[in-house]
Amino acid sequence: MVNETGLPPLIPRDVLFGNPDKVGPSLSPDGTKIAYIAPYEGVLNVWVGPADGSAEASPVTDDNDRGVRTYLFLHDDRHLVYAQDTAGDEDWRLYLHDLESGASELLSPGEKVQAQILGHNRWNPGTMLIGLNADNPQLHDVYRVDLASREIVKEVENPGFAAWLIDTDLVVRGGYQMQENGSITLLRRDLDAIGSDEEWLPLLEIPADDALGTGVLNFSRDGRSLLLLSSIGANASRLLRLDLASGEQTEIAADEQYDVAGVLQHPETLEPQAVVFAKDREEIVLLDQSLAVDLERLEALGDGELAIGRSERSDRRWLVSIAPSDGPVAYYTYDRGSGEATFLFHHREELTSYELAPMEPFVLTARDGLEVHGYVTFPPGLPRTDLPTVLDVHGGPWARDQWGYNPEAQ
Repeated sequence: MVNETGLPPLIPRDVLFGNPDKVGPSLSPDGTKIAYIAPYEGVLNVWVGPADGSAEASPVTDDNDRGVRTYLFLHDDRHLVYAQDTAGDEDWRLYLHDLESGASELLSPGEKVQAQILGHNRWNPGTMLIGLNADNPQLHDVYRVDLASREIVKEVENPGFAAWLIDTDLVVRGGYQMQENGSITLLRRDLDAIGSDEEWLPLLEIPADDALGTGVLNFSRDGRSLLLLSSIGANASRLLRLDLASGEQTEIAADEQYDVAGVLQHPETLEPQAVVFAKDREEIVLLDQSLAVDLERLEALGDGELAIGRSERSDRRWLVSIAPSDGPVAYYTYDRGSGEATFLFHHREELTSYELAPMEPFVLTARDGLEVHGYVTFPPGLPRTDLPTVLDVHGGPWARDQWGYNPEAQ
């Protein structure tokens, strides 16, 4: 499609920058339902429908202001929890939505209290941990929620942590303590010394220069070790296992130049099965060859960055996205048994009506010999000579640009 100039038509800005049609999909743990974020009367809300497509999805939230963007299916197979604030005050309240009755109720305190979802999993389907800053606006204490009775009980008072470490049994095991110089102290909790001066013990010192490249992914299932992304003593973030008893660190995956940007874990054992390196294009490296056939099938769906959601407990069906640089994100359900992928929707369907420009990685060598990486986008339909250039410089030093759909570039 071209206009009278012989060039592709201009793309309306609201198509490039407007709200998505549908985004953030997730399968329920029992596999019967699918949820996503989509506009309802022009405002983003949570929609839920049957996963098999037997009926249309419908909105389960009715925000008419800033929208709802955070939700979570719960493992009791009855509820969904979502976060909502008022007029942008960021005092997030948690609501419990009953998937059977369709009723929603306020779960957390609603006045000048910010709530956070801290922990919920398949091993504890009837409970969840939330953070509330009810006693001190600067700190979130840990509260345990009984999903059946709705009872909320304070479990751990915050001693000054910016974030918590919680194991798979929903036990608070440590936290992050910010220091004045920008460094972070990672502390572990001695469960045999609760209430004493020895309750919180130093586990790892994270220098300020490594604060954004280092952090805990999660505990192992047995609670004896942590999976850790760490750039300490290295040029790029590596995937390590940290033994809590000995403090020993074991390298699982690393690249001398590129960060580990993602880890694919077995949803039941929590063992890492693949890592994603943030190269010019994302590169998935398998640690467990049992996923080789699945990845081969999914990578054949199209040229784009692959993301996999494994929220269904059986791990039979995955929710997959393919994100190209010159088109909308495409979402699929993938059946590991049959090997079939079923298209669900694009995040912005109208983008398929326009010719978009692909993003291309490039490398140049600076005067001092340093290789500088970047991305270039050429206008489609024009020769690549004597073109004006817009240079869009990212922030730093920890930020970087990534390959993918960029509305500014388009």
